[in-house]
Amino acid sequence: MALSTSVHETERTSPFPYPFTPHIPWFDTPQGCLLRSAPTSAYRRQNRAPMNIKDYLEQKRVDVDRFLDSVMPNAVTPPTTLHESMRYSLMAGGKRVRPILAIAAAEAVGPSAPGLMPIACSLELIHTYSLIHDDLPAMDNDDFRRGKPTNHKVYGDAMAILAGDALLTMAFDLCSHPDLMKGCDPTRQVRLIQELAYGSGNMGMVGGQVFDIQAENKDINLPTLQNIHKHKTGMLIRAAVRMGALASGAGDRQLDDLTSYAEDVGLAFQIADDVLNVTGTREELGKNPNTDAERGKKTYPTFYGADGARKLADDCVARAIARLSSFGPAADPLREIARYITSRKN
Repeated sequence: MALSTSVHETERTSPFPYPFTPHIPWFDTPQGCLLRSAPTSAYRRQNRAPMNIKDYLEQKRVDVDRFLDSVMPNAVTPPTTLHESMRYSLMAGGKRVRPILAIAAAEAVGPSAPGLMPIACSLELIHTYSLIHDDLPAMDNDDFRRGKPTNHKVYGDAMAILAGDALLTMAFDLCSHPDLMKGCDPTRQVRLIQELAYGSGNMGMVGGQVFDIQAENKDINLPTLQNIHKHKTGMLIRAAVRMGALASGAGDRQLDDLTSYAEDVGLAFQIADDVLNVTGTREELGKNPNTDAERGKKTYPTFYGADGARKLADDCVARAIARLSSFGPAADPLREIARYITSRKN
């Protein structure tokens, strides 16, 4: 396949009204990032050394950040305050767990698929919009996020709401744009968009946020807590893994196994978050600790204690890794990400 390295050609064919700046090398454009997300031989060798998950996560985070920076309007593009607000939260140093899970799931299934990077990054746009809205006074009323004042503290409630709205809609622009998704089978593309909508909408993340609000200051039981987090946290993580797998043409068995993996990882992620909220410091978390108790929210440590909750999270990780028994070394990033989720400090 012949690939043009002309920056000016990239600018002419860019689907966005804000072209890539001439100093950006082709390898750092969305097309270049897409190729860089392809599986490397290090994860294909049968006799391989243990992978360094920190290096893997950092490489993928850089690729995701470059793509997001290249497609997000700069702060001088009208409406300037809106784009500044969007960038403020989107480029605030997130771990990019959801897009990286999508990329790793695609690698586990096969060669990198057309449109993988926009598909993966659509999940980060959804995640960031949800954080902006979560932090609003009408919801969690948080003052800090990722070590910085929350969006509404800087730009006001109205602009924060609109920035979240714009990030949400831009996620679907990425997944549906013909130039960014060139080469993707149309039927597959529609299914990917549907997965994103289902995972993030009323039956997924947003539904979980509703359950969470309704449970505040109530004596909920464990099944109710599990239902909250299955939707609020788990469904977008489930969508991330499924979208990456579908992008690479996963078969039914592969998709079932990866979906089960994602559900276990999503639960482990939420339990770890609950424990960190109790045990972490503001410096580690980038936000105030103990906010769940202050809002009258029951969490996994409420039912199990911090140590018991950690054990439950570890059990979820072991179960998630076992789901990948039919996959070879190409799934090592997924295995190590599962382990990372319970060992992180923020």
